[in-house]
Amino acid sequence: MLESFPLLDKQVLIPRGKDQAKSFSELVERYGGTPIEIPLIAFRPIEKNQRLQDCLKALDTYDWIIFTSNVTVETFFSFYNEVDTTFPKIAVIGKKTAEVLKDKGLRAEFVPSAYVAEVFVDEFLPYINNSSRVLLPKGNLAREYIARALTEVGAEVDEVVIYETYMTEESRVKLAQMLGDNQLDILTFTSPSTVDHLMDVVNENGLHEQLRNCVIGCIGPITEKKLLGYGLVVHASPEEYTVKEMIKSTIAYLENEEKLSKK
Repeated sequence: MLESFPLLDKQVLIPRGKDQAKSFSELVERYGGTPIEIPLIAFRPIEKNQRLQDCLKALDTYDWIIFTSNVTVETFFSFYNEVDTTFPKIAVIGKKTAEVLKDKGLRAEFVPSAYVAEVFVDEFLPYINNSSRVLLPKGNLAREYIARALTEVGAEVDEVVIYETYMTEESRVKLAQMLGDNQLDILTFTSPSTVDHLMDVVNENGLHEQLRNCVIGCIGPITEKKLLGYGLVVHASPEEYTVKEMIKSTIAYLENEEKLSKK
């Protein structure tokens, strides 16, 4: 039974919102675990965004537009829905981002081999020259690495903040309660922001000791670095930056711990 359901009796934090949590939760359930959906991050568009409006009016002057997440795609097209032949070439980070674009009838011209900014830049630079104009819509907490790297080779990059990230009060209360009662066995993190938001709650409520009882998994080296910066132990951080691989890596850790305990 345990071999078939390696997450049996484990309560797993799902840090995504309702619209994004379904496939994540189903994966946990498939392995016998109990998904606990507490969105550690929520998004809201920045309204009355004059800078974005100015960029949209000049959209046909850009050679490339870069989407770094499906949230960026959805938010961008909530402001713009007039896709035509003047739309720039599209570069994306992530399979999900490309899929969301495809649903909108658009195709990504460039997708990197790994879904982190450093790999994206290394593989995208050959497409850029000192006359390239690039539009980079982003969230308020996004890194500046891509824009800085492209600017250094002569490209003109317009970064536009189109949404902001936050954590709802409902999530803060639920997280504090469940951590305080030691009801979470596995914590998963999908971005540095999810780490920061959880640690805000931990620091506010003095829940550091409770974290010692949790197995921690994450996606990507930047998220892992953020966790380590808080002094946390990362038990699972797969080389492929997907939820599926994070869960597999977490299971591998648990199974290894079980073997060691039997020696």
